[in-house]
Amino acid sequence: MVVYSFYIFDRHTECIYSKSWLPPPSVSSHDPLTNPPTHPQHQQPPPHQPQQPPQSTTTTTLTLTQKQSSDNAKLLFGTVFSLRNMVRKLGGPDDAFISYRTAQYKLHYYETASSLRFVMLTDVSTLSMRNVLHQIYINLWVEYVVKNPLSPVEHKGGEGVRNELFELGLDQFVRGLM
Repeated sequence: MVVYSFYIFDRHTECIYSKSWLPPPSVSSHDPLTNPPTHPQHQQPPPHQPQQPPQSTTTTTLTLTQKQSSDNAKLLFGTVFSLRNMVRKLGGPDDAFISYRTAQYKLHYYETASSLRFVMLTDVSTLSMRNVLHQIYINLWVEYVVKNPLSPVEHKGGEGVRNELFELGLDQFVRGLM
């Protein structure tokens, strides 16, 4: 079993925590969308424009990675939200959306009574992880985030979620599953 990533969404649909256990795919140097070809006439700005100092590639890469991560979380939540609503309309209020599978990954979903949504992406051969997500909620979230007196009630921007005990416990728990 391989776990690709894990997300927590609050009741306001904001991604308050995300973690990936696999490195992001490397960007090909021949990809025209991410690395446009440079031509000699594009390397120097025209004389009438002031020359701007070059940005640090680390800063640019970090900003791009954060934006991609945020966009991925938004797309993931939109997919989960739509599928959950479709299941409720077709199956009635007693049916619940648990997971779905594509050719590349399987998405597992767990929603708490307080509208926290736990999402885990794994390989396609993985069985249901609903109990695992419930254990993460009970044993890690409640113990290290909810019972933490320094953690706020609302987690704007993930504030209070990224504490050392929660992160270490989650990492050990998930690596124990692999």
